[in-house]
Amino acid sequence: MKILLTNDDGIHAPGLKVLEEIARQISDDIWICAPSEEQSGAGHSLTLTRPVRLRKHGERRFSVSGTPTDSVTLGLRKVMEGKPDVILSGVNRGANLGDDITYSGTVSAAIEGALAGVRSIALSQVYSTEGMADAVPFDVARAWGKQVLEPLLDAPLPRRTLVNVNFPAIHPDAVKGIRVVRQGFHDYSRGSVVEGRDPRGYPYYWFGLEAMEHTLDHGTDLEAIDDGYIAVTPLQLDLTHHSSLGALAERYEG
Repeated sequence: MKILLTNDDGIHAPGLKVLEEIARQISDDIWICAPSEEQSGAGHSLTLTRPVRLRKHGERRFSVSGTPTDSVTLGLRKVMEGKPDVILSGVNRGANLGDDITYSGTVSAAIEGALAGVRSIALSQVYSTEGMADAVPFDVARAWGKQVLEPLLDAPLPRRTLVNVNFPAIHPDAVKGIRVVRQGFHDYSRGSVVEGRDPRGYPYYWFGLEAMEHTLDHGTDLEAIDDGYIAVTPLQLDLTHHSSLGALAERYEG
């Protein structure tokens, strides 16, 4: 099985090393193409206003001076010898739950893979304390990664779908199991904007997130993580709200 690894935390991120450990339990045909620097929050953006550089770091290991989307595109078109069987994105440092997936470079890399017709899976490690930087523990992802991935490698998935996996911030032995759940939604007001001044006296703004506030609706990724389960969520790229089509069409008739 040929596997392409990528992420949004960058080529040197600890989570990418964990993902490679997991992937090598499944296959020895591993390729890596990831951003040269952290691209958290990049979403499904594509670099259009400047050239993108591709750098080789070793056998089948490359970095891209762009976004996760750029990395997957160049990985598929310029790096790999033949199409991969699966694309794995992560393991992200931090959760990608609820509507946060719309910002996520980790999930967006998997979206790009799904658009290219490749089975794609995003993986993220939730952590409990802000400001941990590279000290975030990936113990659950490392211990459970292979067990979570194996059923997904040959599961019947429709075209233009992907799978989003989140590992809870607990000890691996405390994980209660794996739940297949739907996407939840956060309280949008939790976001913060921190204002400061640079040494020259000009103001700057730093976007951040407060502690998660959400209603734990049943059957969601948020509830699963809160209950100590690994959350597995199938996602689709069709954003059409189909039940509104008829009502809106009526407004243009007659």
